[in-house]
Amino acid sequence: MTLKRKIKDILTDLMIYTCSAFSVFLLLGIIIYVFVKGIGTVNWKFLSSVTSVLKGTVGIAGNIVNTIIVILLTMLVATPIGVGSAIYLNEYAKKGKLVTFIEYATETLAGIPSIIFGLFGMMFFGEKLGFGYSILTGTFTLILMVLPLITRNTQEALKTVPDSQRAGSIGLGSGKWHMIRTILIPGAMPGIITGTVLAIGRIVGESAALLFTAGSAKLLPKGLEGLLNKPFQSGGTLTIQMYLSATSEGDFDTAFGIAVVLLIIVLLINIVTKMVAGKSIDKTRKD
Repeated sequence: MTLKRKIKDILTDLMIYTCSAFSVFLLLGIIIYVFVKGIGTVNWKFLSSVTSVLKGTVGIAGNIVNTIIVILLTMLVATPIGVGSAIYLNEYAKKGKLVTFIEYATETLAGIPSIIFGLFGMMFFGEKLGFGYSILTGTFTLILMVLPLITRNTQEALKTVPDSQRAGSIGLGSGKWHMIRTILIPGAMPGIITGTVLAIGRIVGESAALLFTAGSAKLLPKGLEGLLNKPFQSGGTLTIQMYLSATSEGDFDTAFGIAVVLLIIVLLINIVTKMVAGKSIDKTRKD
Protein backbone atom coordinates (compact mmCIF):
# COMPACT_ATOMS: atom_id res chain seq x y z
CA MET A 1 0.00 0.00 0.00
CA THR A 2 1.41 3.38 -1.02
CA LEU A 3 1.90 6.27 1.40
CA LYS A 4 -0.68 8.36 -0.50
CA ARG A 5 -3.32 5.66 -0.11
CA LYS A 6 -2.53 5.26 3.60
CA ILE A 7 -3.01 9.00 4.12
CA LYS A 8 -6.38 8.86 2.30
CA ASP A 9 -7.51 5.93 4.46
CA ILE A 10 -6.46 7.73 7.63
CA LEU A 11 -8.29 10.92 6.59
CA THR A 12 -11.40 8.93 5.67
CA ASP A 13 -11.42 7.13 9.03
CA LEU A 14 -10.89 10.45 10.80
CA MET A 15 -13.86 12.02 9.01
CA ILE A 16 -16.09 9.03 9.80
CA TYR A 17 -15.19 9.03 13.49
CA THR A 18 -15.54 12.83 13.68
CA CYS A 19 -19.04 12.73 12.19
CA SER A 20 -20.02 9.85 14.47
CA ALA A 21 -18.69 11.65 17.54
CA PHE A 22 -20.51 14.84 16.55
CA SER A 23 -23.81 12.94 16.25
CA VAL A 24 -23.31 11.30 19.66
CA PHE A 25 -22.33 14.56 21.38
CA LEU A 26 -25.26 16.39 19.75
CA LEU A 27 -27.71 13.77 21.03
CA LEU A 28 -26.16 13.78 24.51
CA GLY A 29 -26.16 17.59 24.55
CA ILE A 30 -29.87 17.79 23.76
CA ILE A 31 -30.78 15.08 26.28
CA ILE A 32 -28.65 16.58 29.07
CA TYR A 33 -29.91 20.12 28.44
CA VAL A 34 -33.58 19.05 28.44
CA PHE A 35 -33.14 16.88 31.54
CA VAL A 36 -31.34 19.63 33.46
CA LYS A 37 -34.05 22.15 32.61
CA GLY A 38 -37.04 19.87 33.15
CA ILE A 39 -36.28 17.04 35.54
CA GLY A 40 -37.11 19.19 38.57
CA THR A 41 -40.70 19.58 37.33
CA VAL A 42 -41.36 15.87 36.87
CA ASN A 43 -42.83 14.16 39.90
CA TRP A 44 -45.78 11.91 40.70
CA LYS A 45 -48.16 14.85 41.15
CA PHE A 46 -47.13 16.26 37.77
CA LEU A 47 -47.78 12.91 36.08
CA SER A 48 -51.03 12.00 37.89
CA SER A 49 -52.97 15.28 38.03
CA VAL A 50 -54.34 17.86 35.61
CA THR A 51 -53.72 21.58 35.53
CA SER A 52 -56.31 23.40 37.64
CA VAL A 53 -56.32 27.04 38.71
CA LEU A 54 -58.86 26.34 41.47
CA LYS A 55 -56.85 23.45 42.94
CA GLY A 56 -53.50 25.08 42.24
CA THR A 57 -52.15 22.00 40.47
CA VAL A 58 -50.06 21.61 37.32
CA GLY A 59 -50.20 18.20 35.68
CA ILE A 60 -50.27 16.31 32.42
CA ALA A 61 -52.33 13.20 33.29
CA GLY A 62 -55.05 14.17 30.82
CA ASN A 63 -52.49 14.69 28.04
CA ILE A 64 -50.92 11.30 28.77
CA VAL A 65 -54.33 9.60 28.48
CA ASN A 66 -55.05 11.48 25.24
CA THR A 67 -51.67 10.42 23.82
CA ILE A 68 -52.30 6.76 24.69
CA ILE A 69 -55.77 6.85 23.11
CA VAL A 70 -54.40 8.42 19.91
CA ILE A 71 -51.60 5.82 19.67
CA LEU A 72 -53.92 2.85 20.25
CA LEU A 73 -56.64 3.97 17.83
CA THR A 74 -54.16 4.94 15.11
CA MET A 75 -52.13 1.73 15.29
CA LEU A 76 -55.22 -0.52 15.52
CA VAL A 77 -56.27 0.74 12.09
CA ALA A 78 -52.96 1.61 10.41
CA THR A 79 -50.98 -1.54 11.25
CA PRO A 80 -53.22 -4.18 9.58
CA ILE A 81 -53.87 -1.93 6.57
CA GLY A 82 -50.19 -1.04 6.15
CA VAL A 83 -48.90 -4.59 6.57
CA GLY A 84 -51.68 -6.00 4.37
CA SER A 85 -50.98 -3.45 1.63
CA ALA A 86 -47.27 -4.31 1.70
CA ILE A 87 -48.00 -8.05 1.45
CA TYR A 88 -50.33 -7.48 -1.50
CA LEU A 89 -47.89 -5.20 -3.36
CA ASN A 90 -44.94 -7.49 -2.73
CA GLU A 91 -46.49 -10.94 -3.12
CA TYR A 92 -49.73 -10.74 -5.08
CA ALA A 93 -49.71 -7.70 -7.37
CA LYS A 94 -48.10 -8.13 -10.78
CA LYS A 95 -45.11 -5.86 -11.27
CA GLY A 96 -46.02 -3.08 -13.62
CA LYS A 97 -46.97 0.57 -13.93
CA LEU A 98 -49.78 0.33 -11.38
CA VAL A 99 -47.56 -1.07 -8.63
CA THR A 100 -44.83 1.45 -9.50
CA PHE A 101 -47.36 4.27 -9.30
CA ILE A 102 -48.68 3.05 -5.93
CA GLU A 103 -45.16 2.82 -4.51
CA TYR A 104 -44.36 6.29 -5.85
CA ALA A 105 -47.55 7.68 -4.32
CA THR A 106 -46.70 6.03 -0.98
CA GLU A 107 -43.23 7.56 -0.96
CA THR A 108 -44.67 10.97 -1.88
CA LEU A 109 -47.23 10.76 0.94
CA ALA A 110 -44.43 10.03 3.40
CA GLY A 111 -42.73 13.30 2.41
CA ILE A 112 -45.74 15.61 2.64
CA PRO A 113 -45.48 18.11 5.54
CA SER A 114 -47.65 17.13 8.48
CA ILE A 115 -49.37 20.50 8.59
CA ILE A 116 -50.89 19.77 5.16
CA PHE A 117 -52.27 16.50 6.53
CA GLY A 118 -53.69 18.53 9.41
CA LEU A 119 -55.43 20.97 7.08
CA PHE A 120 -56.88 18.11 5.02
CA GLY A 121 -57.97 16.23 8.14
CA MET A 122 -59.69 19.28 9.59
CA MET A 123 -61.65 19.98 6.39
CA PHE A 124 -62.44 16.37 5.38
CA PHE A 125 -62.79 14.38 8.60
CA GLY A 126 -63.79 17.32 10.78
CA GLU A 127 -66.07 19.30 8.46
CA LYS A 128 -67.23 16.95 5.69
CA LEU A 129 -67.64 13.80 7.78
CA GLY A 130 -68.81 15.71 10.84
CA PHE A 131 -66.33 14.44 13.45
CA GLY A 132 -65.52 18.01 14.43
CA TYR A 133 -62.59 19.00 16.59
CA SER A 134 -61.92 15.64 18.23
CA ILE A 135 -59.39 12.92 18.96
CA LEU A 136 -61.10 10.79 16.28
CA THR A 137 -60.40 13.44 13.64
CA GLY A 138 -56.77 13.56 14.75
CA THR A 139 -56.58 9.77 14.69
CA PHE A 140 -57.85 9.48 11.10
CA THR A 141 -55.36 12.17 10.07
CA LEU A 142 -52.48 10.34 11.74
CA ILE A 143 -53.52 7.08 10.06
CA LEU A 144 -52.94 8.74 6.69
CA MET A 145 -49.57 9.99 7.90
CA VAL A 146 -48.16 6.72 9.26
CA LEU A 147 -49.58 4.34 6.63
CA PRO A 148 -46.78 5.07 4.11
CA LEU A 149 -44.16 4.52 6.83
CA ILE A 150 -45.58 1.14 7.86
CA THR A 151 -46.18 0.03 4.27
CA ARG A 152 -42.73 0.90 2.94
CA ASN A 153 -40.90 -0.57 5.95
CA THR A 154 -42.92 -3.78 5.67
CA GLN A 155 -42.20 -4.00 1.94
CA GLU A 156 -38.48 -3.63 2.51
CA ALA A 157 -38.65 -6.23 5.28
CA LEU A 158 -40.47 -8.70 3.03
CA LYS A 159 -37.82 -8.24 0.34
CA THR A 160 -35.12 -9.39 2.76
CA VAL A 161 -36.65 -12.87 2.99
CA PRO A 162 -34.78 -15.07 0.46
CA ASP A 163 -36.76 -16.27 -2.59
CA SER A 164 -35.43 -19.75 -1.92
CA GLN A 165 -37.61 -19.95 1.21
CA ARG A 166 -40.68 -18.99 -0.80
CA ALA A 167 -39.88 -21.53 -3.52
CA GLY A 168 -39.08 -24.26 -1.00
CA SER A 169 -42.36 -23.75 0.85
CA ILE A 170 -44.41 -23.79 -2.37
CA GLY A 171 -42.44 -26.80 -3.61
CA LEU A 172 -43.41 -28.74 -0.49
CA GLY A 173 -47.07 -28.21 -1.29
CA SER A 174 -47.76 -25.17 0.85
CA GLY A 175 -50.38 -22.69 -0.37
CA LYS A 176 -49.56 -19.06 -1.02
CA TRP A 177 -51.24 -17.71 2.12
CA HIS A 178 -49.82 -20.51 4.27
CA MET A 179 -46.34 -19.66 2.97
CA ILE A 180 -46.86 -15.97 3.74
CA ARG A 181 -48.22 -16.70 7.21
CA THR A 182 -45.63 -19.28 8.29
CA ILE A 183 -42.48 -18.31 6.36
CA LEU A 184 -42.65 -14.75 5.05
CA ILE A 185 -44.16 -12.81 7.95
CA PRO A 186 -42.02 -14.46 10.68
CA GLY A 187 -38.89 -13.86 8.59
CA ALA A 188 -39.77 -10.22 8.02
CA MET A 189 -41.04 -9.62 11.57
CA PRO A 190 -38.01 -7.59 12.80
CA GLY A 191 -38.48 -5.10 9.95
CA ILE A 192 -42.25 -4.99 10.46
CA ILE A 193 -41.79 -4.31 14.17
CA THR A 194 -39.26 -1.58 13.43
CA GLY A 195 -41.65 0.13 11.00
CA THR A 196 -44.52 -0.12 13.47
CA VAL A 197 -42.53 1.36 16.33
CA LEU A 198 -41.20 4.15 14.11
CA ALA A 199 -44.84 4.96 13.34
CA ILE A 200 -45.59 5.10 17.08
CA GLY A 201 -42.64 7.43 17.51
CA ARG A 202 -44.02 9.74 14.85
CA ILE A 203 -47.44 9.72 16.51
CA VAL A 204 -45.92 10.58 19.88
CA GLY A 205 -43.94 13.47 18.42
CA GLU A 206 -46.62 14.90 16.13
CA SER A 207 -48.05 18.33 16.89
CA ALA A 208 -48.81 20.33 13.72
CA ALA A 209 -51.47 17.98 12.35
CA LEU A 210 -53.11 17.53 15.76
CA LEU A 211 -53.35 21.27 16.36
CA PHE A 212 -55.70 21.44 13.38
CA THR A 213 -57.73 18.35 14.23
CA ALA A 214 -57.67 17.10 17.83
CA GLY A 215 -57.55 20.32 19.83
CA SER A 216 -55.93 20.91 23.20
CA ALA A 217 -58.38 19.83 25.94
CA LYS A 218 -56.50 18.23 28.84
CA LEU A 219 -59.20 17.01 31.25
CA LEU A 220 -59.23 13.42 32.44
CA PRO A 221 -62.24 11.31 31.34
CA LYS A 222 -64.63 10.48 34.19
CA GLY A 223 -65.33 6.77 34.49
CA LEU A 224 -65.68 4.16 31.78
CA GLU A 225 -68.38 6.09 29.94
CA GLY A 226 -66.19 9.17 29.80
CA LEU A 227 -63.29 7.10 28.50
CA LEU A 228 -65.45 5.58 25.74
CA ASN A 229 -66.73 9.03 24.73
CA LYS A 230 -63.26 10.59 24.82
CA PRO A 231 -62.41 9.87 21.14
CA PHE A 232 -65.36 12.03 20.09
CA GLN A 233 -64.15 14.96 22.19
CA SER A 234 -61.28 17.40 21.88
CA GLY A 235 -58.03 16.21 23.44
CA GLY A 236 -54.48 17.53 23.44
CA THR A 237 -51.51 15.16 23.43
CA LEU A 238 -48.22 15.73 25.25
CA THR A 239 -46.64 17.52 22.29
CA ILE A 240 -49.62 19.85 21.93
CA GLN A 241 -49.47 20.76 25.62
CA MET A 242 -45.72 21.32 25.42
CA TYR A 243 -46.22 23.70 22.49
CA LEU A 244 -48.99 25.61 24.29
CA SER A 245 -47.03 25.78 27.55
CA ALA A 246 -43.98 27.25 25.79
CA THR A 247 -45.85 29.70 23.52
CA SER A 248 -49.31 30.71 24.70
CA GLU A 249 -48.78 30.26 28.45
CA GLY A 250 -45.06 31.05 28.69
CA ASP A 251 -44.64 28.24 31.23
CA PHE A 252 -41.23 26.87 30.26
CA ASP A 253 -40.90 24.75 33.40
CA THR A 254 -43.94 22.70 32.37
CA ALA A 255 -42.76 22.64 28.74
CA PHE A 256 -39.37 21.21 29.70
CA GLY A 257 -41.03 18.78 32.11
CA ILE A 258 -43.15 17.44 29.25
CA ALA A 259 -40.04 17.32 27.06
CA VAL A 260 -38.37 15.07 29.64
CA VAL A 261 -41.39 12.74 29.63
CA LEU A 262 -41.37 12.63 25.82
CA LEU A 263 -37.64 11.88 25.71
CA ILE A 264 -38.08 9.01 28.18
CA ILE A 265 -40.96 7.63 26.08
CA VAL A 266 -38.88 7.82 22.88
CA LEU A 267 -35.88 6.19 24.55
CA LEU A 268 -38.08 3.38 25.91
CA ILE A 269 -39.63 2.87 22.47
CA ASN A 270 -36.17 2.52 20.92
CA ILE A 271 -34.99 0.12 23.63
CA VAL A 272 -38.11 -2.04 23.29
CA THR A 273 -37.73 -2.03 19.51
CA LYS A 274 -34.14 -3.26 19.72
CA MET A 275 -35.08 -5.98 22.19
CA VAL A 276 -38.13 -7.24 20.29
CA ALA A 277 -36.38 -7.11 16.91
CA GLY A 278 -33.37 -8.93 18.37
CA LYS A 279 -35.57 -11.68 19.82
CA SER A 280 -37.40 -12.03 16.49
CA ILE A 281 -34.12 -12.39 14.62
CA ASP A 282 -32.85 -15.02 17.07
CA LYS A 283 -36.13 -16.95 16.84
CA THR A 284 -36.05 -16.83 13.04
CA ARG A 285 -32.46 -18.14 12.99
CA LYS A 286 -33.33 -21.00 15.35
CA ASP A 287 -36.36 -21.96 13.27
